[in-house]
Amino acid sequence: MNVLVVDDTQMNLDLFCHMLSMLDTATPLPMADAGAALALCETSMPDLVVVDYMMPGIDGLEFLRRFRALPGARDVPVVMVTGDTESSVRHEALRLSANDFLTKPVNSIEFNVRIGNLLALRQAQLQLAARADTLAEAVAKATAAIVAREHEAIYRLSRAAEFRDSDTGSHLQRMAAYSRLIAATLGLDAAECDLIADAAPMHDIGKVGIPDAILLKPGPLTDGERAVMQNHPRIGAAILEGSESPLLQAGATIAISHHERYDGGGYPNGLAGEAIPLYGRIVAVADVFDALTSSRPYKQGWELARAVAYLQEQKGGQFDPACVDALLANLEEVPAIQQRYVDPPASEMRVAGLR
Repeated sequence: MNVLVVDDTQMNLDLFCHMLSMLDTATPLPMADAGAALALCETSMPDLVVVDYMMPGIDGLEFLRRFRALPGARDVPVVMVTGDTESSVRHEALRLSANDFLTKPVNSIEFNVRIGNLLALRQAQLQLAARADTLAEAVAKATAAIVAREHEAIYRLSRAAEFRDSDTGSHLQRMAAYSRLIAATLGLDAAECDLIADAAPMHDIGKVGIPDAILLKPGPLTDGERAVMQNHPRIGAAILEGSESPLLQAGATIAISHHERYDGGGYPNGLAGEAIPLYGRIVAVADVFDALTSSRPYKQGWELARAVAYLQEQKGGQFDPACVDALLANLEEVPAIQQRYVDPPASEMRVAGLR
């Protein structure tokens, strides 16, 4: 272990280095200039420091003050060498967090015992820190695995709700990607963009609570049936709310609000403008945009220009203008997302049980 020895007298440096050579664990680093020693510590932190008090320019106390201010120096043991009558110096050194003292003339046996003990403590401290880092890394990996499984389970449950309704194919992945684009353009940080993208697929999970006779009805819905259908946001929120998971909390927010309209004409609560949660306003644009541009067995997907025109027409009506503008500012990303998440052939969807 590296022991920095700071003393302006070469004879003292030679003596300390000789005594340190008797310790198998110590590698002495002698320096006669305190300023140069501090500069060295900025790039290569020693495991222990022995510093004399009586030095010109930067004395031992000033060295200790500056040393403790360096990154990583807080836990490095420092031994100060003082005269026998310098009790006030010792008191100040203690205040500045010196760990031990050696009194001139220095006894070699006392020196080796004190330095040896401090090096052993430092070694144990470093091993404990390394162990803590290893455990923290293991916990991070385990946590990441749990989060990944949580995301997978939520995505599969979200697909289950979508599969009851229509030939959605890769709709969930595309609308999640569009949601991320919108969120990033609006200035949300990376973590929140990830949260929105991961939660967006849960937007229609409440459809699991809608009877098949209504959900799969081929013709127009009656007013009563439409009222039942428009209850799926409340069902979705009831499924997801109350969780301690930030992901499920975001999913509940999106589920209850993605059918609200910016002009207040949406459902289930008739919210308007910024009273609608931002996550819901983002997903509303992403969801409709992908629905318009995706082909289904019962319809041909719109051309991009037509879908863009629709979004422009609905700014301030169905959609938050800022969310529309954020998506339209990233239209060059749309083809790549569509190619990345291509719907399987209709025959494969039918085999999978999709209608």
